[in-house]
Amino acid sequence: MEQLTLKDANLGAARKTGKRKGYRVPWVLHLMVLPAVLLVFVFSYLPMSGVIMAFQDYKASLGFADSPFVGLKHFKYMFENDYFMKITGNTLIFACSKIVMNLIIPFGFALLLNEVRNMGFKRSIQTLVYLPHFLSWVTLGGILIDLLAQTGIVNQLLTNVFGLSKPIFFLGDGTWFRITIIFSDVWKEFGFNTIIFLAALAGINPALYEAAEVDGATRLKQTLHITIPSLVPILIVVATLALGNVLNANFDQVFNLYSPMIYQQGDIIDTFVYREGLLSGQFSFATAVSLFKSMISLVLIVISYRLAYKYAGYRIF
Repeated sequence: MEQLTLKDANLGAARKTGKRKGYRVPWVLHLMVLPAVLLVFVFSYLPMSGVIMAFQDYKASLGFADSPFVGLKHFKYMFENDYFMKITGNTLIFACSKIVMNLIIPFGFALLLNEVRNMGFKRSIQTLVYLPHFLSWVTLGGILIDLLAQTGIVNQLLTNVFGLSKPIFFLGDGTWFRITIIFSDVWKEFGFNTIIFLAALAGINPALYEAAEVDGATRLKQTLHITIPSLVPILIVVATLALGNVLNANFDQVFNLYSPMIYQQGDIIDTFVYREGLLSGQFSFATAVSLFKSMISLVLIVISYRLAYKYAGYRIF
């Protein structure tokens, strides 16, 4: 009895410390992770020392140590700049529209795909719709520029087949540019985002559908009362985690498609930082804008994880 009690005590102590007696963490696993850790450290953590430029009038010839300290000068100028408010509005329009559309369309598509009974056809459709996710925006940008040009195939169809009086300037008109950016992003990503909901559908207990069939429920009623309620938790998780991307409007996409004629409707924070910092040499101001965006994104990410844990029980840490 005494030996059993001592054994239980040792087992309890091991559980508290999270280690089993005699267990050693294999050094090979740490070695496998080391390259990724080094990459993150070099490219993500070391550059963070550059945020000091946001509080200086940075001159490359003087360096960080000798550039004059100006405090919050660039942040004050940023908030007094009407154009900064304009691009912030553009960023929110793009990001929020993409978040909403990339929730609704994949959710609906997953429900439709779930009703397909031919597995070969189902897998073929799923493969076709998520293939665009693996194409870069450099490639897709060139394709869209050719397709949506005033003499491109899309405008030729609209004018010659559908009788449109004049071609649409998709990438040169501010309103059409916004529509093009939003829907081209949805077209590229909705197939890949559908996988999340299909995975959740695969986890639904088949006994629920069998019981519903016994009770005489149609496929529509099964979808309304079993499928959709089962997907609501993962939908909440995806929606709340997407809050952290409210200020990320996809630099790659906008940069490859926009032009000076639609800066007022198409410019976003990231493209503005690129032009101000790398093209105009306003390193301190560009750093201040980027730091402001990063701080807001950090706050939104923390809030989104709190909401995901509160309403869907989801947590990483």
